[in-house]
Amino acid sequence: MKKLLLLAVSTMLLASLSAQAQVVRLRGTITSLDGDVLSVKTREGKDIKLQLAPDAQVVTTKKVSADEFKPGSYVGVTSLQGPDGRLVAKRVHALGPQVPQMHGAWDSIPGSTMTNSNITGITRMGSGSELTLKNKDGEQKILVNSETEYFNFVAGTRADLKPGETIFSGARVEGDKFMTPRVAVSKDGVNPPQ
Repeated sequence: MKKLLLLAVSTMLLASLSAQAQVVRLRGTITSLDGDVLSVKTREGKDIKLQLAPDAQVVTTKKVSADEFKPGSYVGVTSLQGPDGRLVAKRVHALGPQVPQMHGAWDSIPGSTMTNSNITGITRMGSGSELTLKNKDGEQKILVNSETEYFNFVAGTRADLKPGETIFSGARVEGDKFMTPRVAVSKDGVNPPQ
């Protein structure tokens, strides 16, 4: 009986710790910045307060050409399944080394997939190309075409966190608080691609 009780308490404690460390993707429009608190109206219409770490990194988004991405580049690719079942890239963006590898469902575009991987090959195909991406989840081949958009990030400052700009952040949820060490923010009409 004591072992069962100890197991139940341990399980509840682990579940509680996991809930405390939950990370969510936040997208929305800045309404204000007050010190380390960024007020955002999420794309779902919720008003939230995002606590910035004292040394939070702010990056702005800029559009670039496909030429900036070569074999060896670490990228995030947002793609949709084409009519033939192959993945077609809608957006390709640079990633930093701290972003984990993945290949799975994503929520920036309905029905989309995100692949965070190194480009291991680029093959010309008709009017586009095929990216070969390898990561811990295996190898993916994703088509890019004239509609694919390419993005990079530039170091910004808190001065870039202006009302009306849009943001993307992976925020840690602790109770009813959202906390983040990094925010990507729109600039010159270019929204974060994530």
